[in-house]
Amino acid sequence: MASIHHPSRRRAMRLLAGVLLATAAWAAQADIFPSRPIKFVVPYPPGGASDVTARLIADKLGPMLGQPVIVDNRPGANGIVALEAVSKSPADGYTILMGNVGPNAINAGLYPKLPYDPLKSFAPIMLTTTVPLVLLVNPASGITTTQQLVAQAKASPGNVKFASGGLGSATHLTAELFKDKAGIDIVHVPYKGDMPAMIDVMGGHVNFTFATAIAAAPFIAQGRVRVLATASRARPKSLAQYPTVAEAGLADFESTSWGGVLAPAGTPQPVIALLHDRLAKVMELPDLREKLEKMGVEVVGSTPEQFAGYLRSEIVKWTTVIKAAGVTAE
Repeated sequence: MASIHHPSRRRAMRLLAGVLLATAAWAAQADIFPSRPIKFVVPYPPGGASDVTARLIADKLGPMLGQPVIVDNRPGANGIVALEAVSKSPADGYTILMGNVGPNAINAGLYPKLPYDPLKSFAPIMLTTTVPLVLLVNPASGITTTQQLVAQAKASPGNVKFASGGLGSATHLTAELFKDKAGIDIVHVPYKGDMPAMIDVMGGHVNFTFATAIAAAPFIAQGRVRVLATASRARPKSLAQYPTVAEAGLADFESTSWGGVLAPAGTPQPVIALLHDRLAKVMELPDLREKLEKMGVEVVGSTPEQFAGYLRSEIVKWTTVIKAAGVTAE
């Protein structure tokens, strides 16, 4: 029988002791976490979908953690400024990120070099929300269905123009995906944001655009734009009266603007678990869900592992679209 003093047994015991000590240290950190305010970084200016969602979550998350959760807006360079800052922050749970499809997934295919790794630099906590994208035309155009829009584009190649919220934005790439799936020749006209893009659709200067349901909601209500379809896989609750693009004939078409919470890579697992647990409770609150759903935001919820898998699939999807369309960052 091997003696406990055998060198390999001693090494194993030392290794086990090290693991137990590290686990105990992490557990202790989770026990006292958080002991000071948490910074919640948003990659966009105040007022947009990500910012509004982050503030609603922060207001509920703070009391559940017993510490203030302070929203820190860090706009700039398509979200690169914010993600670089978070990726270089201490991995202790006191800095978290309101992630988004643009900086966390699209940028991976759009920029040949980033100051962060979209997968390795972050620890996913939860996919919190999705914001449906809607296909919009001018009501005066006479176009009432997605099929009619596709037919118009096929009848007049290179003459149908689409507006987007900017080069490489979710609205731009959704239209590129639409162009590819429908097999049409259409022209991109980039704007600085969803709002000016929709204004030129309403003015008849461009034929159509994809926009977030939040940005489009007041114009839909006023009858100034017509919704042809939603870009999500299934009909969103807030827009259930409209068909999806897939239902309109473009099989498997799906594009969603999503939000999720991440921490810097290396954040201790017990801290991630605690943040996930509290976030899950926040996302189940009826008043929060009601506020978000009124804005057209769908509450999702996920495990950290599910969010990590979703993030990988989104990077592959949008990198493929970007390469196929020949889109490059300016």
